[in-house]
Order: sequence, then structure tokens, then C-alpha cells
Amino acid sequence: MGSEKGIVFFPTRELEGTPEDVQLPHENVFFPAADGTRLHGWFVPAARPEVRTTLLWFHGNAGNISHRLDNLALLHRHLDLSIFIFDYREFGLSAGSISKAGTYHDARGAWSYLVEERYIDPRDILLFGRSLGTALAVFIASAEPCLGVVLEAAFTSSRDMLTRYFPWGIPARLLESGYDNLSNIEKIHAPVLFIHAEHDEAIPVEMAERLYRRAKTEKSFHLVTGASHNDTYIVGGRAYFNQWQVFLDECLRRRGGAISA
Repeated sequence: MGSEKGIVFFPTRELEGTPEDVQLPHENVFFPAADGTRLHGWFVPAARPEVRTTLLWFHGNAGNISHRLDNLALLHRHLDLSIFIFDYREFGLSAGSISKAGTYHDARGAWSYLVEERYIDPRDILLFGRSLGTALAVFIASAEPCLGVVLEAAFTSSRDMLTRYFPWGIPARLLESGYDNLSNIEKIHAPVLFIHAEHDEAIPVEMAERLYRRAKTEKSFHLVTGASHNDTYIVGGRAYFNQWQVFLDECLRRRGGAISA
């Protein structure tokens, strides 16, 4: 199979900062993907040590975790939880060569790291996927128990996305592996929050609406008015983070845990 780099994935190696730059304590973490590839991430602990909830963050298809620092800082400031954000293979300090198949190994490795190395109960893990990362959050949530799932800028499938960008025919090599949120969303039993920008130029809101209708679990949908693909957490303002808080509290209530102050 030919490389998907530069067509589907746009990794950047150099880190442009660390959580220290946004006044966040963190641990540098190196851990294996399911196939043994060495991956890198940051574990940012909750402000209160007794908090059990951990957000597992699957980012989009470009840059690396350092390009999410402002978003990371705001989420950590507004929500009472720990955050684990990591880079897929070939992104940032993670080894290997990027591929769709590889990202599944990476997602499984990140999940296993939290559960097996940090001894976090799966029911205390809140999955967050953004853009491409929604496929990996859906993949894990469809196979494992979790506290809940936040899908921001979710797409239906690789084929649907490729059809948008290759209207005269999709290169066969790009169809040899793929993501299929539309099929997997039905397998999720945890609550799901969909967040989407009103003017998302990369992933049309209609895709997220199709997924919302297909989901069989408790679900909610938040449209960020006036936002585009990359600025939901900025344009959305207080209402954006309020949606996160309401959803987190509902998940904790369903779980039987403490509600955030």
C-alpha cells in the first residue's frame, strides 16, 4: 500500500511547546502501541488529586500535540479531570510511519497504557476524538466500556470523506484500509456528545447529524454557531465549555460518581 502521508495525514515532527508553556504540570510519557511502536504523550493531572476521571484525547490529522496546547489549557481549566493527549506514529516524538491501520494500534496502545499502566478504571475514562480522531474514539468506545464519548467534527467514513476530495475517482490504495464511524457508532453503549461547527469547511455538519441519528445510546448534539473547523472552542466561548460540563456531570451521575463543582 502506498503512503497516505500528505493525502490523509499531515504529521509534524517538531514540538513547538509543552504544557509548561501554558502553566500546566505534566508527565512526559512514552508507551507502546499495540504493535510495539514507541509513542509519546503528555499526562496532565487533575487539579485535585482525588479526581478519578481522565480524558483520553485523539487529535486530528495534522501537526502534533503541541499544536493543541491552547485547547488543552482551556479544557483543563474548565473541567475537573486529568487529560492524556498523545501523538500517533510519525507525529511529534512518536516513532514509526503513519497509516490508518497504524492509528488503530496507536489508539489501542493509549487505552492500554491508561488501564494497565496507570490502573485507571475504564469507566473513569472519557474519550475525546476530534476530526480524524473521532474514528479512533468511536473504535475504542465500540469495543470497551468507558465513561462517555465526545465527538467533535465527526465524519461518517473514510469513503465519504475521500469522495469529497476525489470527486472523479478515489485512488484504490486509499481504500485498502479505512474508518467507518457510521457502522461503529451503533456499537457504543456509553453516552455520546456530538459537537460540530456551523460552518465546518472540512467536515460538513450533515455527517455528524447522520451519526447522531444512527447512535443508539444516550446522546446530545451541540452546534457551535458561527464557528469553522478549527475554532469551535474559541468561537463557542462559555457555552462550548458549559456543554462539556453538563455532559461530564451527566456521565458521572450515570456512573454513580461525584459531580464536578
